[in-house]
Amino acid sequence: MTAASKLQPIPRYSKDEAQALIEYGVTNWFTAMFQPSLQHVDIGAPINAQRSGLGYTDIGGRARIWSDASWVVSAQATFRIPGVFDKTNPAAIGYTDPEIELRALAGYSFKMATLPAFIDMEVAQRYRIGGPPNEFRTDITFGVRPAEKWLLLAQSFNVGSEGAGTWGFGSFAYHKFQLSAVYSLTPAVSLQLGGYSTCWGRNALQENGLVVGAWYKF
Repeated sequence: MTAASKLQPIPRYSKDEAQALIEYGVTNWFTAMFQPSLQHVDIGAPINAQRSGLGYTDIGGRARIWSDASWVVSAQATFRIPGVFDKTNPAAIGYTDPEIELRALAGYSFKMATLPAFIDMEVAQRYRIGGPPNEFRTDITFGVRPAEKWLLLAQSFNVGSEGAGTWGFGSFAYHKFQLSAVYSLTPAVSLQLGGYSTCWGRNALQENGLVVGAWYKF
């Protein structure tokens, strides 16, 4: 755990998570979203707690507000349904209460020299119904295509709590950086491989992880 940017020892904590994000264009301006997840959380001694099963399931939609040849601006709202309600299990802390997220998105496509590129900027307000504090989130993605079948992504995920919560939940902040590459097997199927790390945090886990994904367009 990091506190005031200094590493502090905590019990071993590991998490495996599988997510499926399904988006469907209902109209040419509105996209419906459904994102279920499965989790396995394992906390070492002296806590010795485990949990396996459903994580959060996000249900919502994204509406295009304005666009031109290079820009697109959208608004998104999701309701996050917890998959666990056992508040006595330490491995379930932070995953037991519903959440609502409101997000604004802006994307810009351009040429970097002769290569197609884009930048996506997102800000979100997440309301956490329960003990944890509300969060303000900022996500930035830069993508470039060095070759027809390859897409390289550099992403920054930034979260800050809005004060402390109740029931012993303190304030926190963290910033993650992720690099990944996406390869198009076919026009419909792509594979993603990358990794991420927490580059700064306050009262947050020092996370390092692997990202493996499959994209399917239909």
